[in-house]
Amino acid sequence: MAVMVEALVPIFGLIMLGYLFRRWQFPGEGFWPLAERFTYYALFPAMLIYKLGSAELAPSAYLEIAVLILAMLAAMTALLVIVRLIWSWSGPVYSSVFQGAARFNSYVALAAAGLLLGDAGLSLMAIAVAVMVPLLNLLCIVMFALTADQGPIRFKPVLKAIVTNPLIIGSVVGVVWSFFRIGFHPILAGMLEPLSNLALPLGLMTVGAGLQLRALRGASMPFVVAAVAKLVAFPLLTLGLALLLGVSGLMLQVAILLAALPTASSSYILARQLGGDAPLMAAIISGQTLLATVTVPLLLGLLW
Repeated sequence: MAVMVEALVPIFGLIMLGYLFRRWQFPGEGFWPLAERFTYYALFPAMLIYKLGSAELAPSAYLEIAVLILAMLAAMTALLVIVRLIWSWSGPVYSSVFQGAARFNSYVALAAAGLLLGDAGLSLMAIAVAVMVPLLNLLCIVMFALTADQGPIRFKPVLKAIVTNPLIIGSVVGVVWSFFRIGFHPILAGMLEPLSNLALPLGLMTVGAGLQLRALRGASMPFVVAAVAKLVAFPLLTLGLALLLGVSGLMLQVAILLAALPTASSSYILARQLGGDAPLMAAIISGQTLLATVTVPLLLGLLW
C-alpha cells in the first residue's frame, strides 16, 4: 500500500499543481488551453506510438482486453439503467450522472499505468483506451438521444471526432508498428522519447488546470451517485467480471485501475454541446478527481 501511495501521490500532486498554476494565472491565462491542445494532438500520440511501438504483446492480449472492456461497459450500463429507474431525474441531470459513472480520464489512466505497472502496463492501458474511448463516446451519444430531449442528435460529427481522435490514431499506429516489428531508427526514437517523457506531466497539469472547484458548492444526490458508481461500484464490477472471464495478472490490474479512475474532463464539453447539465458535470469531474486521491489507493490496495 505504501509503495502504491508513493506512486500515485505524484500523479495527483501534478494535477493540483496545474490547478494552482491556472488559478495564479501562471505562466499566463492563455497558456493552459493551448497546453492542453498541444498535449492532446502532439505529445500523447507521440507517446502512444513510441510506447506501443516498442512493446511486444501476444496477439491474444488484444482480444482478451477487448472482450473484458465490452463486458465492463455492458455491466455498467445495466447498473445505470437501474439508477434511472430508482431516481427519476431529468434527462440533462441523468446524462451527467451517466457520463460521470461510465467515462474515465485518459491522461490519468496512462500516467497511472506507466508509474504503477511500467511499460508493459502502459501498453495494455493504451490498447484499453483505444478500445474504450470510441465505445464510450457512442454509448454516451445514444444515451443523450434517448434522455436529453434536445431533438435529433447528429451522429456524423461524433463519428468523425472518434475516427480523428489523436489518442485512437496514436494507439492504432503503435499497435501496427509493434505487430510488424518495425522498430525505431535512433533519430526517430531520439525525437519520440523526449516527447513521450513530456506528455504525462504536462497532461496531468492540464487536467488540474481544467478543474472547477467552485462547482462543488452545488453538489447533490446526483453527484453522490455518480461518485459512488464510478469510484467504487465500477471497479468492483470489473473485478467480478474479470474473475468470471478468467482474466488475471497484469491485465486484471489494468482493468481495475481503468475502472477506478475519475471521469473524463471532456465530459463537460459533451454535456454543453448535447444538452446535459453542464454545472453538475463540472462538479462531478472536479469532485471525482479530488475523491480519487483517496479511493484509488484504497481500492487498488484491496483488489490487486
